[in-house]
Amino acid sequence: MARFFYILLSALLLVSCSEFQKALKTTDVKTKYEVATQLYEKEKYNKAIRLFEQISNSYRGKPQAEKLFYMYSMALYKTKTYHTASYQFESFTAQYPTSTKAEEAAFLGAKSYYFLAPRYSLDQVDTYKGLEKLQSFIDRYPNSQYMTEANQLVKELREKLEKKAFEIAKQYRMTAEYFGDYNAAIKSFDNFLIDFPGSIYREEALWLKFDAAYQLAVNSVSYRMEERLKNAKEDYYDLIKFSSETKYRGQADKMLAKIDTELQNFSKK
Repeated sequence: MARFFYILLSALLLVSCSEFQKALKTTDVKTKYEVATQLYEKEKYNKAIRLFEQISNSYRGKPQAEKLFYMYSMALYKTKTYHTASYQFESFTAQYPTSTKAEEAAFLGAKSYYFLAPRYSLDQVDTYKGLEKLQSFIDRYPNSQYMTEANQLVKELREKLEKKAFEIAKQYRMTAEYFGDYNAAIKSFDNFLIDFPGSIYREEALWLKFDAAYQLAVNSVSYRMEERLKNAKEDYYDLIKFSSETKYRGQADKMLAKIDTELQNFSKK
């Protein structure tokens, strides 16, 4: 019995493959469309894509075109061909704005960029594109059934940019010890704190900014030291204001004491 089912399954597969090969070779676009639709419904997306690509131009402007381009876009999305899927979904929504599938297509087109966004350490061009596309979707469909997911995707992409910005600022702080460019680290943390005011890294960023300002001050030439010591002292209070019980409090207080001692020396002059 098992052997019979195996033979039957093999025969069905051969028939399916044979139909697909015939559809690939035929010049009859109707046959290609019908076979492509059958393959799509059976989740044979890669094969369906090959046929959709052959007939897409022939069906533009025809009644079947809306369904064809929706299936084509979805097949690309299902096979994780996200760059092309996003393009096709955008084309679909532009060409069929009143379609019952327009909202879904707009969302999946934007979501495709979410999947294209790389890890935080790499170039974030697609992350920015994803945020732009998702925000455009949110603005266009404020009552969408996909709104909760869209907002979550935006949150995750922003967290990726936040992580990258924080790591860049930290890198400036680390290299400052070798190159002596503490100003670059301070500026980088300033930008980070402005761009991500509610960041989970805020406490550490405030601490590292204070530390960079402190190192800049105590290692300065005398005529620049007083001003820089005062700036570092302000950064200390920014840290304590944010978190009086910060884990950096002990070390920060010792650095403040050093700052106050140096400032007293200037007041005696």
